Amino acid sequence: MTITIKTPPPGPKAREAMARDARVISQSYTRDPQAPVVVERAQGVWVTDVDGNTFLDFAAGIGVCATGHCHPQVVAAIEAQAHKLIHISGTDFFDPAQATLAERLTALVPGDFPKRVFFSNSGAEAIEAALKLARYKTRRQYVLAFTGAFHGRTYGAMSLSASKTVQRTRFGPLLPGIIHVPYPYCYRCPFNLERTSCSLACLDYIQETVFRKLVDPQEVAAVFIEPIQGEGGYVPAPDDFLQGLRQLTAQHGILLVVDEVQSGIGRTGKMFAFEWAGIEPDIICIAKAIASGLPLGLTIYRSDERDWGPGAHANTFGGNPLACAAAQATLDLVENNLLRNVNTVGPYIGQRLFDLAEEYPIIGDVRGRGLMLGAEIVADQGGKTKDKESRDALTKICYEHGLIILGCGENTVRFAPPLILTQEEAKLGLDVFATAVRQVTRRG
Repeated sequence: MTITIKTPPPGPKAREAMARDARVISQSYTRDPQAPVVVERAQGVWVTDVDGNTFLDFAAGIGVCATGHCHPQVVAAIEAQAHKLIHISGTDFFDPAQATLAERLTALVPGDFPKRVFFSNSGAEAIEAALKLARYKTRRQYVLAFTGAFHGRTYGAMSLSASKTVQRTRFGPLLPGIIHVPYPYCYRCPFNLERTSCSLACLDYIQETVFRKLVDPQEVAAVFIEPIQGEGGYVPAPDDFLQGLRQLTAQHGILLVVDEVQSGIGRTGKMFAFEWAGIEPDIICIAKAIASGLPLGLTIYRSDERDWGPGAHANTFGGNPLACAAAQATLDLVENNLLRNVNTVGPYIGQRLFDLAEEYPIIGDVRGRGLMLGAEIVADQGGKTKDKESRDALTKICYEHGLIILGCGENTVRFAPPLILTQEEAKLGLDVFATAVRQVTRRG
């Protein structure tokens, strides 16, 4: 397949569908105004809208469709399971499929210690479980999270998040006991330092300011962190920062919770992004890509004598048999071939973006790993002035030319295609993006 634009999008059928949507669907959904794709069907890395336009997908359903849309192995697994069992509720009864998947996942997660899995339906639910579990295990009330973080929209997850005020406005009071600290956003250092000489100032801030002036570390239950901030702008934490954070939390008996909802299941070229730093978290939250489009959230935790007991937490639909079957098929694909593909195609995309940044100063920073890459758009590379208007223009032009791509943060374009993307397909998409960069640069 290839990009095919039969009628300028959104076409007449798409506009009709958008009008219907506007009458009955909650206004709280954002609906990307730059790329109003009205989907009819999708296969692999290709999305066809209701007007017959075919787009190349660099968004993967916000990182969900890691194996591409409707991968035949995933579809076959779902179909086979649907003939046997659709729901039984693993909360009250035993479903061997849950145990089989849990055994596989706990073996994949680094760490030579006992682990257990809590099943839910989404990233936010996985975070909520981690938050409750951390307080239960430690009997401590305070939790640290980072500025720029996005952990979900339910109350606990929202309280941990600090990405955009619109996600928190008019919902207070939020969960008490959450303390936000600076994230190591090295391109825009919160302490105005250079990466080569900052001496991990963000880590020092936790030790010297938070733990000495705000809260005794013996009252802190957990630290939540995304190894690569997703909605915050595809900002990776340096490996030495994650290593230092692991040492600091271990020193004070604080649980380290790693949010792998967007970065996990092969997206960065390893099964989990934290593996690049060689650390072993206490709790890991997984969702999005794990079931290739079916709702599944997982909280994987270090098991010890402080674990919660029966009735402390549960979930009616979590670990649904269809989702577990899809997850097994997804892991088969990721382990057998897709990790290797990410480590081939990801560097190609990264190099193309670096080359564009050399030629066009509106690209201020290129960052990320594997197929989780961000290009931050600025008005000038020297001053690093954020340019949201140009970022939005880029995603709109890409959409008009048949490339689905999303923004994140205030002014970053994210590159998060399905992990099955070939280098030829990557080249096609980057050629479209390069055309958009040239057009926006000329406008400026």
